[in-house]
Amino acid sequence: MSKPSKKLSLNKKHNLTGWVFLAPGALLILFMSFVPMARALILSFKTGVGADMRFAGTFNYTRMFKDAVFVQSIKNTFFYLIIQVPIMLIFALILASILNNKDLRFKGLFRTMIFLPCATSLVAYAVIFRTLFANNGIINLVLVKLGILSAPYSFLTNMWSARIVIIIALLWRWTGYNMVFYLAGLQNIEYSIYEAAKIDGASPVQSFFRITVPLLKPTILLTAIMSTNGTLQLFDESVNLTDGGPANASITMSHYIYNMSFKYVPNFGYAAAMSFLILILVAILAFLQMKVGDKRD
Repeated sequence: MSKPSKKLSLNKKHNLTGWVFLAPGALLILFMSFVPMARALILSFKTGVGADMRFAGTFNYTRMFKDAVFVQSIKNTFFYLIIQVPIMLIFALILASILNNKDLRFKGLFRTMIFLPCATSLVAYAVIFRTLFANNGIINLVLVKLGILSAPYSFLTNMWSARIVIIIALLWRWTGYNMVFYLAGLQNIEYSIYEAAKIDGASPVQSFFRITVPLLKPTILLTAIMSTNGTLQLFDESVNLTDGGPANASITMSHYIYNMSFKYVPNFGYAAAMSFLILILVAILAFLQMKVGDKRD
């Protein structure tokens, strides 16, 4: 009868050891993430500033949908999401498939070059794109020299072109980041599968759609959720590239929340309420993507 008790005691020791190692991280997450979130939730039901803050019920939540600028920021953010995320993931998947070819020379160099943009500072790359698309920037210079434009075009002060510049900047920076995930997934696919498909007469396009895409489905789902999450919280590009202009035509939800908190007269209760709307949107879209993308029983 002594052996089971010793085994049970050993299991308890192992469990206790695990909890000891987990406790510091768990406590940090609790106090650095969940406690602020709970305080922000309480704050979202209040209005006013400082000592004058008072409980206002759901006023901030109903106000959001009457706020024309915030509604515009939602439209802009979903425009970026719908256009940029699919294009980015498709480009990343195609590039990963090309750079996974074992016969390709200098593929290490190409992988590094494509990945490097995501190691660039967010502010630095936004300033670079702002300079490129300025009236006297290199993009206008090239287009005028080629005769495509008769005069420099104000990319950053036109509603649609400003949005397109933000999308181009996002594609440049984050495509390589997602490509790395796909490359990692492709390393786990036996190359003999592609060779067998080639012997059976499958073209590269058929191999891509019949082998690569199905086997990378979990990774594609992961990158789709991460990209959706990141786009819904888009901030730096809107602030540093277009400053939300012209006339709030390119402003994002996070940018507007920042303005309500620090640029205009501080309204932290209203900003907190808008932040929780973003949280709800992220959760809903992630859940839908999981339900649609994960077909396991």
